[in-house]
Amino acid sequence: ALELIDFKNALEQFQNLVEKMIIQKTKEYTKDDAEIDYEKFYTATQTLFGPAVKDQNIQAFFRKIVSNPDEKPEWLEIFGCFLGESDGTCSPSKESMCFLESEKQQITHSVVKRKDVIKGIVKVPILHFTVTASQRGVLTVFSKQRKSFFSYSFCFHQDTAWITGCDFLPNLKYVVAVTESTVILWDYKSKESQHNGFVIKPMKNCLLCVSTVTTSGHLAKDTILMGDDKGYVYLLTLTNDDFIMKQSKAEKESQFKFMDSESFNMPKRKLHDDWVVKIKYISALKRFASCSTESINSFVLDDINRLEDNLPVKEFSVPKGVNAFTYCGKAKVIVTGG
Repeated sequence: ALELIDFKNALEQFQNLVEKMIIQKTKEYTKDDAEIDYEKFYTATQTLFGPAVKDQNIQAFFRKIVSNPDEKPEWLEIFGCFLGESDGTCSPSKESMCFLESEKQQITHSVVKRKDVIKGIVKVPILHFTVTASQRGVLTVFSKQRKSFFSYSFCFHQDTAWITGCDFLPNLKYVVAVTESTVILWDYKSKESQHNGFVIKPMKNCLLCVSTVTTSGHLAKDTILMGDDKGYVYLLTLTNDDFIMKQSKAEKESQFKFMDSESFNMPKRKLHDDWVVKIKYISALKRFASCSTESINSFVLDDINRLEDNLPVKEFSVPKGVNAFTYCGKAKVIVTGG
């Protein structure tokens, strides 16, 4: 309570300071009132709020008042909140709330055609590249080498169903994507052909999302989570041996080899009563999370072992369901969007 009172007092003094500056800039001030220059403004602001304000935000706030005193900035901007577009006044600091044009890099390579849309974007920091998947089957890897981007992609024509999600298998080095009835494993690094890989089918329900389970110590296998339109979450573990033992012959028009989904031990559990919109393994928590558009079992957060038993799971109800979520390790919070 004392901190709240102190902040309100500091905020009131700050607003009085700003009002005084605006009066000085819009009207003639008397000699009795010393002009508030940047040094005085900076010192007063630091005294009121301390390290909660950053130098670049103080500078940007001051210049806004000087350049246009009729449009008083919102006090939140002194803390770096709700800043407008950069006008060159922001410092190119990593902590700056402004996005400077010099820090952006545009990829001009067109990976999808008209009437197609990107359905998934996955960043792979260890290998310095990004994977994208389009609805109509174009998988692309953007790799950053020598400060320039290049990409290699292919269009998957084996199935008329649309791609609904993608991810990357860090140990097996495959791109994984799911369609309404198949699981695609693309060997993007193959030198022989762009169309090398595997297809697992058929899947009984419509797959809507996929995520890799990132754990250490398993160099020869990867585990993925998938969600479908019936509320089920699947757990699928893949090894190099699976690619050798379970494949069938490829069709003539493609190098993709087919694997029967029935040959895999694929535990699944019904966690939701509607579509599983998103699924993600949160390595910092060692838990998986899934969400649905239903209002009862809207969000689930628990150990992946719950997919192989019948023990209760930790679930949360949100009116009208959850469409998206993310985890912030620094703040230790999960944010959901409905």
